Amino acid sequence: MDDPNPLGELAGLLKGEVLTDTVSRTLYATDASVYKEIPRALVLPRDATDVNMLVKAAARHQLPLIPRGAGTSLAGQVVGKGIVADVSVHMNNILEINAAEGWAEVEPGVVLDDLNRAAGAYGLFFAPETSTSNRCTLGGMVANNSCGAHSMVYGSTRDHLLEVKGCLANGDEVVFRPLQKWEFDKKCRQEDLEGEIYRHLREIYTDRQLRKRLRKEFPHPDIRRRNSGYALDALLDTLPFKEEGALFNLSALIAGSEGTLLFITAIKVALQPLPPPVKLLSCVHFASLQEALEANVVVVREHQAVAVELMDKNVLDLTLDNPTQRQNRFFVEGDPAALLLIEWAGDSEEAVRAQAQVLESDLRQRGMGYTYPQVAGDDIARVWALRKAGLGVLGNMKGDAKPVSLIEDTAVRVEDLPAYVAELDALLTAYGKSCVYHGHAGSGELHIRPVLNLRQSEDVRLFRQIALDTARLVKKYKGSLSGEHGDGRLRGEFIPLMVGAENYALMQRVKQVFDPLGILNPGKITDTPPMDSGFRYRHTLLQKIKKPVFNWSGEGGLLPAVERCNGSGDCIRGDLMGGTMCPSYRGTREEKHSTRGRANVLRAFLQGQNHDAALSLDDLREVLDLCLSCKACKSECPSGVDMARLKAEFMQMINDKEGVAFGDRLMANLPLVNRMVFPFRRLINPFLNRPWVRQRLQRLAGISPERSLPAYSAERLDHWMHRRGGLIDEYPRGRVMLLADEFTNFYDSDIGIKAVLLLQKLGYGVVLAPLKESGRSQLSKGFVRQAAVIARHNMMKLKGRVQSDLPLVGLEPAALLTFRDEYPDLLPPALRDQALEMGRHAYTIEEFLHHEMQAGNIGREAFTRDEREIRIQAHCHQKALMKPGVLTAVLSFPENYKASEIQAGCCGMAGSFGYEDRHYHLSMKIGELRLFPAVRATPETTLLAAPGHSCRHQIKDGTQREALHPVEILYQALR
Repeated sequence: MDDPNPLGELAGLLKGEVLTDTVSRTLYATDASVYKEIPRALVLPRDATDVNMLVKAAARHQLPLIPRGAGTSLAGQVVGKGIVADVSVHMNNILEINAAEGWAEVEPGVVLDDLNRAAGAYGLFFAPETSTSNRCTLGGMVANNSCGAHSMVYGSTRDHLLEVKGCLANGDEVVFRPLQKWEFDKKCRQEDLEGEIYRHLREIYTDRQLRKRLRKEFPHPDIRRRNSGYALDALLDTLPFKEEGALFNLSALIAGSEGTLLFITAIKVALQPLPPPVKLLSCVHFASLQEALEANVVVVREHQAVAVELMDKNVLDLTLDNPTQRQNRFFVEGDPAALLLIEWAGDSEEAVRAQAQVLESDLRQRGMGYTYPQVAGDDIARVWALRKAGLGVLGNMKGDAKPVSLIEDTAVRVEDLPAYVAELDALLTAYGKSCVYHGHAGSGELHIRPVLNLRQSEDVRLFRQIALDTARLVKKYKGSLSGEHGDGRLRGEFIPLMVGAENYALMQRVKQVFDPLGILNPGKITDTPPMDSGFRYRHTLLQKIKKPVFNWSGEGGLLPAVERCNGSGDCIRGDLMGGTMCPSYRGTREEKHSTRGRANVLRAFLQGQNHDAALSLDDLREVLDLCLSCKACKSECPSGVDMARLKAEFMQMINDKEGVAFGDRLMANLPLVNRMVFPFRRLINPFLNRPWVRQRLQRLAGISPERSLPAYSAERLDHWMHRRGGLIDEYPRGRVMLLADEFTNFYDSDIGIKAVLLLQKLGYGVVLAPLKESGRSQLSKGFVRQAAVIARHNMMKLKGRVQSDLPLVGLEPAALLTFRDEYPDLLPPALRDQALEMGRHAYTIEEFLHHEMQAGNIGREAFTRDEREIRIQAHCHQKALMKPGVLTAVLSFPENYKASEIQAGCCGMAGSFGYEDRHYHLSMKIGELRLFPAVRATPETTLLAAPGHSCRHQIKDGTQREALHPVEILYQALR
């Protein structure tokens, strides 16, 4: 205990990593709650042996130990000053699936969707499913006793927990499983900590007064979502304390204990047969929240729905600010005050539609709801994605006041929900506060979040007062203050109110018996710190960037832009979970290379951290370096965190203070370099990929010798246009202004030429935009001030020229979309409106062609009737900033062309990123995750399309396959 360097001892003992650097400790200082506390160290255990040695060392040195999974907890469960042990990094193996007996054994870091993907091969699944299923771990689900949208049918994690293995606070390894009476008695005779635990629990459950008090004070038995304190009531009716009761299984107590009683190393869960194959959603719209809650009672008590979820107007309105979720609102009609999303499941479409129709008729007769759209097939997943984004989109609320996790997990009986919400509304109105409602209405649990500014002392005071008043209200209805999110440090101090002081004292005794030294996640559930202390928001902010280059006023400032990230962790899903965000995390599986990790470090830097936790510019550079600026987070993160833009802003500050490496300066100014050296292309091209040239470029500019270099085109596109004379005499379809961007102009002018010929053949006149570059290269390297100069120059050149009858059309997505995305916030306020207006008439060539095809200005008769299959790798910026489906629609326009998009996320190239020696291997690793295998599996007869110059280059280097720009495919398809 007196060892001056216990962490050094740990580093020598464990196979996993022991990290004490400032960045790692900052990354793990918070979760998805409002709390923050810098831990002493981060440990990444590799297996159960590591955990055992870690627990023993923690006990020996009396170091607090905080088990952590995905870090998506909302009550501060994994926030503390001790050692955070992240089991998600290495302990993520599925140990066994026994299909015949219907169970699986997993390590605690296994992600729920990964387990269900594996179990699905046997026609089975683990039934409790959370909104974070693509990143939450089974260990976290056990710790919080998670439920999910279908708890009406399947209950909670506790209901499916068969067995847990783990380490007690002294390091003893135990297995908690169902015990026969004789086995229970044998456990009680053990002369060790496990035996002491069983003897203590025997004392509790054989005491009639204690049993009576537990039944009286705990939540109403009809409430299946109950997670306030330790679940001592869950073992009341077990053998040997009740004849013919279920077997005593201490796993039931571990569920919901938040890592305070046992460090779990393995979990055995029951698997269920996959649900019925046919599903249908009734998406009932209501004119008021109260009407929706009253209808919910009807649905639950009189119909056989498998899930009923609620979304109120506030949440729905916030989804409008997220590009991805905006597309998922396809079923929303008008401006409802609330929606009930009601799921039916059966063996046939007729059966589920019959159930939905019976409900609709019932609600119509009762005057409940005003429209009842039904959603089937693949669109169901889109609706559930909208609902699951509920937590994340709350970060889109403008200003410092945000919906906070405070009373977001209360559960009452379904019949009591309308009256409870009415009283709660009145309570909040009395304080002059509003809130948002969403959640599991069918189970009586709503995620209710009051809107508070935790930088203001008055709202901090209300944070506690509202929690206290709500706890009293929940107690009035004999409900649970926590349905599934747990107590943590947020609700722990209200447990005495919820279950009575004597029952709370009993919980303290249980904690003391399990953990005599108080090392297992202390300060959670029992003996918690004040719930209004340790916020991650500071009252006084440090002005680290005195004059940002971007205009952040739309976000409320630079810090609020960073604080859009609420820690929900959508960016830490695996590469098999779909989407693009976050490629650097998928390639490294390291928290610091996720959007959440970067946001946590940037926020801490702006706020300032004291003493040994102070962050340096090198720390910022470390977390930002592997960001590919793909912009996936802007659309896929429900909170809309734009890490690409944040990276550019912070890199400008770093460049100003520390200077710029030659290689970065070279890449930022590549358009200028290209203009200077292009006249010598005939001399340069033959030598570009010679080994000695690559080696010198590696030393000079940090370019990887393993990366092939693109040759210059035979002629610049702008020179070809000027030489040719530009416009044709007739252009019956109108004119376009073509952007000869800094990539197409020098490397892909043949594509630009085919674009001109294609447009002219289709009846469009083409004029050349009088511009040299877009500023994209500069933004990618943090030369934001230089990009702003370019943007202003370009706006002056285009002023009054780009309009509906002369749109700006570009071939390189990254360059063209800069005009729409960054320009309005790079320019002075006087030019902002002009930039926004110009952006409305700036299109990628695929967008322009799609618009004209939809308008009937381009007909299929212009193209061949030959058959072609096409697979498309879309550019990341297109996925983030364009409407989905444009590329497939355009390339499927010729009558017998069939195009589909490769669901492969980011290619890994990202402009200069993949050329750089320090990034090359990660770039190729990202490509190998999904894209390269998909390309290799594509038949040679199928065309590959990729609008991005970098994407085509990456595909060539990674698979030796040639990908074409969509323009090339359409040009070849002309009759």
